Amino acid sequence: MFKGIIRLVVIGWIASMVAGAVAALQARRRIGPTSPESADDIVASAIFGPLDYHSTATNLRGGTLELWYGGGVLDLRDATLAPEGATLNVKVVFGGGQVLVPAEWRVVTAVSGLGGIQDVRAAKGYAADAPTLTIAGTLIGGGFAVQSEPDEAMAAMRDGMASARGKVDDAAGHVHDAISQATDDAASTIDDVPTERLEIESDQEMTPAT
Repeated sequence: MFKGIIRLVVIGWIASMVAGAVAALQARRRIGPTSPESADDIVASAIFGPLDYHSTATNLRGGTLELWYGGGVLDLRDATLAPEGATLNVKVVFGGGQVLVPAEWRVVTAVSGLGGIQDVRAAKGYAADAPTLTIAGTLIGGGFAVQSEPDEAMAAMRDGMASARGKVDDAAGHVHDAISQATDDAASTIDDVPTERLEIESDQEMTPAT
């Protein structure tokens, strides 16, 4: 009975990972391309890979950020918030990283799920008109640290993820090249067979046995 339970747990875990991977790929198609760094409404994502987005917006109103089995750094230190503030909507599934903001920004969080966001900057009082960034959304198995300086460990993790993603892409490229070469070789072999031989063999196959 115990072995049966373990088997069901393993099967369930594999099924959940497959379902998560499918959902992540669907999210990639839904999210679309990353917005330019100067955009006032940003769109950034990391799907099975690293996040490295540096905003230079001059009137940042907010945007969306989605992480699926990936993470890294969202750098807003060179961005200027809109006078009314900005709202960043996040969705994180087993991912996370850092949100870098200027020291004078006020950051308000309103997230739900099995994750969280922690402002680890030194405590300080803010002016009544301090720029306010609101981070809202859902986090499942992940989260963010709000900081004003990058974390070396996070930078190392991001670089490692980028390197791993590059190796996967290279491997996929080699497989694609190998398949293309095999296809070309097969086509070349068929082209080298004399046409008369093909016609004779075809006639022989069509002639009924007596």
